[in-house]
Amino acid sequence: MRLFEHANYPFLQWRRRAYILSAVLILGGVAMMVRNAVQYGSWLNYGIDFTGGTTVVVRFDRPVAVEQIRAVAPDWEISHFGSDREILIRFGGFQQALGQDAAARVTEALRRRFPAGSFDIERVEAVGPKVGQELQRKALIALVMANLLTLVYLAIRFEWRFGVAAVAATVHDILITLGILATLRTTISTETVAAFLTIVGYSLNDTIVIFDRIRENLRQPGAGRHLAETLNRSVNETLSRTALTGGSALATLLSLMIFGGPVIREFAVVLTLGIVVGTFSSIFVATPILYEIEQRWPSPQLQGARVPAARTAGARR
Repeated sequence: MRLFEHANYPFLQWRRRAYILSAVLILGGVAMMVRNAVQYGSWLNYGIDFTGGTTVVVRFDRPVAVEQIRAVAPDWEISHFGSDREILIRFGGFQQALGQDAAARVTEALRRRFPAGSFDIERVEAVGPKVGQELQRKALIALVMANLLTLVYLAIRFEWRFGVAAVAATVHDILITLGILATLRTTISTETVAAFLTIVGYSLNDTIVIFDRIRENLRQPGAGRHLAETLNRSVNETLSRTALTGGSALATLLSLMIFGGPVIREFAVVLTLGIVVGTFSSIFVATPILYEIEQRWPSPQLQGARVPAARTAGARR
């Protein structure tokens, strides 16, 4: 992009403002999670996948709009299933008598709007509370393993300090996104977990691109004398790529939020938040943390790459 062709923004000089903004967002999110735990009994608004519930598939004799079903059952999760004649209904509450209670509940609600004989209950399934707790545990393990493997990969490919900076930025992204979801009371489902793992991959990819440019620039003669300038230059050189990648992804997600319907909207919202926060962290969190680590624990490979005292003071103003 020509807008960033000769970009020369002092990102490292703005890092303290970014730290303050991140701290406010994270602390605000934690406060909202605590409020949810007190008011609703749960940190987040977990969906049926995690708390237990029932799924019913209904087949109609003619095409039916989701809005028609939602008019008689606004609290249910409703979506098309396979065709415009099949409807997938999900609601909380584990039904022990699957063939009776759940089917009777759905049939009673649908008869308020549709005549008898115009639909059939094809399938009833349930997720018990124990299964939901197992899903929560596995989702947490998946996120932790993703970060640990990332730390190992970056430590091998670059150096341990690059891995620590990247993982810190990823944890930052997850915490802020969770805080926003807690504030909005967005339903946390298996699709949301998939979105979180996608966020981890996207944010890390963006960070690794910047780190790779930093490594290339540090190999140039004289780069080691002014580390802050080298880091700033690296971020500016990858800024057009960051803007193009993030912009195209956000355009796609915006289309999904507008035209994708309620089924995929929450997934798109989580990804949108993650991409915005991930792009912010790649520029204002990962690179500054790398700089702070290098200032405190200089790398043997970058001995001379530390910023002189006078220049460091100027960069922190």
